[in-house]
Amino acid sequence: MDGNAAPLTRRATVERVTKETRISVSVDLDGSGRYRIATGIGFLDHMLEQLSRHSLIDLTVAATGDLHIDGHHTTEDSGIAIGTAVARALGDRKGIQRYGHATLPMDETLSRVALDLSNRPYLIWKVAFSRDKLGEMDTELFREWFQAFAQAAGCTLHVESLYGENNHHIIESCFKALARALRQAIEIDPRQVDAVPSTKGVLGGSLPGVP
Repeated sequence: MDGNAAPLTRRATVERVTKETRISVSVDLDGSGRYRIATGIGFLDHMLEQLSRHSLIDLTVAATGDLHIDGHHTTEDSGIAIGTAVARALGDRKGIQRYGHATLPMDETLSRVALDLSNRPYLIWKVAFSRDKLGEMDTELFREWFQAFAQAAGCTLHVESLYGENNHHIIESCFKALARALRQAIEIDPRQVDAVPSTKGVLGGSLPGVP
């Protein structure tokens, strides 16, 4: 790469408005893990803060949704909006490491995430909970968030809880492992800055960018 070339800017802002939610998301893939999160769901805010802090992606999320019904739409749509912002910030995905993985301990819990920013979305979810809720959030909604994120980000994503007893530790370790794996995958490889990491020359089809 030309030493005089302008530095790569990998930022994106997404506005998602439906009859159920209104969500604004901004990301900077080359940030320092700064965040400002407000979804109206305290536990989801806590998880997204972990995602930002441990991936070093600067993340702003402002969401209002039909929480008088339940947290489903806000949770799913925040995953869509964040995934869409990541996909847009990645652009044609030139130069990225593409793959990332992390096995992350949290006290008695061990979780594993492996991902491929292939532009071919897929989720494998092997995580079980013994409680229906954490704070005010239904534990069944965590899978919905990861599914929405993977679909919108164009990410093949495998999430597995290897063992654990504390439900808070189980899901927090999954978010932190996602963050660490994502941090690896979005890094620019200095050996192939101008190359798409695929023998096809492109990754997947068109950008997912789910509206």
